[in-house]
Amino acid sequence: MCDLCKLRNLAGVSGEPHHNNLMNFETARTQMLGQQIRAWDVLDDRVLGVFRDTPREFFVPQEYRDLAFADTEIPLGHGQVMMAPKIEGRLLQALNITPIDTVLEVGTGSGYLSACLARLAQTVLSVDVHAEFTADAGAKLAELGIENVEIANQDALTMQEPAHFDVVAVTASVPTLDDHFVRMLKPRGRLFIVVGRPPIMEAKLVTMHPDGQWTEDSLFETLLTPLENLQHEAPFLL
Repeated sequence: MCDLCKLRNLAGVSGEPHHNNLMNFETARTQMLGQQIRAWDVLDDRVLGVFRDTPREFFVPQEYRDLAFADTEIPLGHGQVMMAPKIEGRLLQALNITPIDTVLEVGTGSGYLSACLARLAQTVLSVDVHAEFTADAGAKLAELGIENVEIANQDALTMQEPAHFDVVAVTASVPTLDDHFVRMLKPRGRLFIVVGRPPIMEAKLVTMHPDGQWTEDSLFETLLTPLENLQHEAPFLL
C-alpha cells in the first residue's frame, strides 16, 4: 500500500482523492471544529473564529488536499509535517494571544499556523530553515492579503533576541527544555513548546514573570517532529 493510501486509511478517508471542486470544504471545516477542536477542549471563541475564517485547505499540499480537515499530521516534505488541527487549536488557546502581541513562530511549515497567529496578534515573525517552505508560505499569505507576517529563511537556534517577543510558538519538539527560547520572552510572555523523546512528549506552556523568573505548566502529551539542527546545539543535548 502506498504511503498516501496508508495515511488516508489512518485518517478514515476512503477512496480516491477528491477533486477540489467536488469536496465540500465548509462541511469538513464544521466537522473539524466540532469533532476535533471543541472535543479537545478548545473553546476560546477567538481561536474557533480563526479556524472558521482561515482556509486550511489552501495551505495543504495538493496531493493531500482531501485530508485538509482530517485528524492527522500531513506531510510537507523534508521530513516535516503539518500538525493535526487539534494540536494547533490547543497551541493557539494556550498562548492567549492578544491584538497587541508580537509573536515568533519557529517553523513556518505550510504557513497555515502563521496565518492563524496573524489573525490573533499584531505582528508575527515566522522562521524556517527550508527556503522552499518560507517562499511558498509567503506567497500564500500574500495571496490571502495577510500583511502582518514577516517570513524569514533562518535557523531559530542561531537567533539572539532577548526579551523581544510576547509569544513564542515552537512547532517542533526539543528533547529537553533550556532557556534559549525562554530568554526571548518579554515580561508576561508565553512560550509553547513540546519537550521529550518518543514515545512520550509533553506540550508545555512557559510563562515569563515580571521579576525575570519563569514557570512551566504541562498541557498534554503528544508526539511532534524534532526541531531541526538540534544535534549541532549542545544546550539541547542530554
